[in-house]
Amino acid sequence: MQLQYLAIALGVLATTSSSQAIQGFDYGSTSHDGSCQRYSGFRELFERARNLPGTSSGFTAARLYTSIQCGTTADPIEAYQAAIDTDTKILVGLWASAGRSVFENELRALTTAAKTLGTAFTDRVVGISVGSEDLYRSSALGIAGGAGDGTTAGVILEYIGLLRDWTRGTLLEGKPITHVDTWSAWIQPESSGVVAAIDFLGHNSFPYFEGAVPNAIDTAAGHFWWAVSVTESVAQGKPVWITETGWPDIMRGHVAGPVFRDAVPSIENAQAYWKTVGCSLFGKRNTFWYTLMDGAMTNSDLSFAITPANSATPKFDLSCY
Repeated sequence: MQLQYLAIALGVLATTSSSQAIQGFDYGSTSHDGSCQRYSGFRELFERARNLPGTSSGFTAARLYTSIQCGTTADPIEAYQAAIDTDTKILVGLWASAGRSVFENELRALTTAAKTLGTAFTDRVVGISVGSEDLYRSSALGIAGGAGDGTTAGVILEYIGLLRDWTRGTLLEGKPITHVDTWSAWIQPESSGVVAAIDFLGHNSFPYFEGAVPNAIDTAAGHFWWAVSVTESVAQGKPVWITETGWPDIMRGHVAGPVFRDAVPSIENAQAYWKTVGCSLFGKRNTFWYTLMDGAMTNSDLSFAITPANSATPKFDLSCY
């Protein structure tokens, strides 16, 4: 079975040109202490990602979840200016699970950024994501797991139309549009309309949480590539980007983290996942890793961060051989 997974992996990787691969991290709108992340914080993180010890090429792209600056109603997120000043590519995020008025504020913030920052910003935009895991959260699986507020495929389609309307005639017109979700959401029949409306699919995958099957670290790569192949099977021939993946260790100050079926959180396992999955992706396939630094987390014993909050030194060796 493991050889079958490896064959899938090699076949997938062969479809992507290493010279064009985008490599970055996912970034939230808040810092580790719950405060709003501001320009200086984003800039420090983007520079940290670009210069990570042990990596042969820097992580020079950022995926965001929102275009609205934390603490405001519709101001552009300050990460956009930080991206300009650090020459960081941006996969724009528009939060889509808080109702139409909030989504229109997302569009207002994005189009304001395009108007005020100009091509220095828009030339760095590699795509625009309408939502993140909204379909998973609204599915029976997401509801049963208490995943939070989501929305339907019909609403995502409506919002994609609004994005096209709001960006028509602007510097953002024609930018690739995507939606980010899990394999279990992408395979639902109602998701096919979303697939048809976008330019590429964003795929989130965390083998650590795949508790329906044996999920110890030595099975993680197989689970990861199986999930990618499932999403690709419903992608209608469109590219699939890896938009979130990673393996957790234990949050600092906690004695132990939760074991999710067979999956154990630890620095050793986080490093093993980076070496087996990450190193097979980096430079070969468009990838955003979760995550460089933990954002604000509530009642969580898990840390997915590659670096501690106040240090640029990685928790483990990041070299790929």
